[in-house]
Order: sequence, then structure tokens, then C-alpha cells
Amino acid sequence: MATLTAVARSLRHHSVKKSNSYLCHQLLDQAKSYHPVSTSDNCSFHRYQSRRNLILQSTSESVKLHRFSDTDSGIIEVNLDRPEAKNAIGKDMLRGLQHNFEAIQKDRSAKVVMIRSSVPKVFCSGADLKERRTMKPLEVQSFVNSLRSLFSFIEALHIPTIAVIEGAAVGGGLEMALSCDLRICGEDSVFRMPETGLAIIPGAGGTQRLPRLIGKSHAKELIFTGRRIGATEAMSMGLVNYSVPAGEAHFKGLEIARDINQKGPIAVRMAKRAINEGIEMDMESALALEEECYERLLNTKDRLEGLAAFAEKRRPIYKGE
Repeated sequence: MATLTAVARSLRHHSVKKSNSYLCHQLLDQAKSYHPVSTSDNCSFHRYQSRRNLILQSTSESVKLHRFSDTDSGIIEVNLDRPEAKNAIGKDMLRGLQHNFEAIQKDRSAKVVMIRSSVPKVFCSGADLKERRTMKPLEVQSFVNSLRSLFSFIEALHIPTIAVIEGAAVGGGLEMALSCDLRICGEDSVFRMPETGLAIIPGAGGTQRLPRLIGKSHAKELIFTGRRIGATEAMSMGLVNYSVPAGEAHFKGLEIARDINQKGPIAVRMAKRAINEGIEMDMESALALEEECYERLLNTKDRLEGLAAFAEKRRPIYKGE
């Protein structure tokens, strides 16, 4: 089962230079509609495909995809539904997550994604430790690498992602939330990185995304000690964007998704690209990227529609053109 990490990294580098490419699109069957990929990208793609076939042999019942319709068309919801294990991520759930997020990446009508739990009082309890006990070290390594790559794939999606959290987001569950663009939680939510208590470290991106989000000092404390924090502290640290009354995180997440869904879809994608890639660059290079992203919007029909709607004092109707 190959990692998506090298693919996502090479595609991120590729997309800075090729204005018509979206992150990770080489993984999809739609490759012909984009720029050709380099030899190294093709090698990474084939390595990914060979291992991907091992994990995507069937769909998973523990992950369900819901596409909204009518005025909410463009909003997609990924539901974690493994109540007997508190949404612990095992091989089956990993397979389901990979399958569904690849489907989302292929869906040109998708504009925003929410990840939520169908299980009360838990978002995701992390890795399935019962299953982990049956694995050999190489199997564990392969699984963790695949999970890390999946979260990198989610982070690299060209559309916004929102983690809707009610209850516990622990270990790999928190790492999944960290890979999203926005995080909304209910006030009874709890967050924890317990890995050092198991003599390991957060291995699916937690040691890298957490300090980038809340700062090194806070991240080190939470990872070194495995301390549990609640919604109020998570909010003060900047771990979540909103903390709302318990049971209302989904409503808030949907409110934000609807707001995003009404905006120019190409503009939102370009904004995400400019922020995600630019933050890793020096200021001069980042401003050049911003210029490139802005130029891609100048000749779109959506930009003209926005100006027309403003002049006519009506709501714009964007088509992603």
C-alpha cells in the first residue's frame, strides 16, 4: 500500500509552476484534462496505484458519502460511521476514506467538503489499537504511512474542507481534523494526542501540522504529555475556528459550507492554493504565486458575473467558468 506523501509533495511543487494543475490530480482518471506530468510524478503515480489496489478492493460501510442537492448542490459530507469502535480507524475505514476522497477529487461539481461523525459523542478515537495488536511492525509502518498520505491528500484537495467535531477527537482522529482547512467543535468536545503514552509519536502528520497551527510550545506540551484539552482551551489556542453549544457543530459547519458554496468556486480554489503554497515560501515568491492565482481569474465568466450582479444589486450565479 503506497504512500500518497511523495505524490502530494511532487504535485504541490508541480502546481506552483503549472498554473493549470490542481494538487494531486495525477492520481485521478481525469489526467488528460490537465497538464502532462513529469517522469518522477508518473513513477510516484504508478507506485501509488500498485499499493492503492491492495486497499481499494471494496468500499467500506464505515464511511458514507452524502451529496447535498438543490441550493446546497456542491456541498459534500463524509460521514464516519463505526459505532462499535468509536470510529477507530482500521484497515476498512482507511479503505473507505481513500475511496471517498478520491471520488470527491474527481467530482468537478464539488465545492466544499465536511467531515463529521454519525456516532454520538465521538468524532474519531484514532487508530484501531485492537487491530494494531495483530499487525507485524512492517504492517504497522505501511498502515501509518498510508494514513499519513491520506491526510496529506485531504489537505491537498483543491476545495475547502471542514471538520465538524462533536465529542472526542483523539490521536489519528485529531490528525484528520488537522488536515482540514477549518475545524468546528461542540463545547463538550475533547482533543488529545496520547501517542507518547503508548511509546510512539503522532505519525500521521500530527507532529508537523499541530505546531504549524497552534505554535511549537503548545504543540510540544500536548504531544509530550498527552494532555487532554476541552473546546474552550482548543479555541484559545487556535486549534478550532468555532466552539458552539454541544450538538450544534453540524449546523455551524453547514452554515459555513453554504457561505463558501455561494462564492466563486474558482476564486475559492485559487485562494486556497495561494494560502497553502504561499505560506511555505519566502514573501517574494509567495507574492508571485498570488499574482499568478489572481491572473487566472481575470478572464473567467464568474468574474464578469460578479461585477454584473454587484451593479444590478442581485446575488451572483457562479458556474465555475
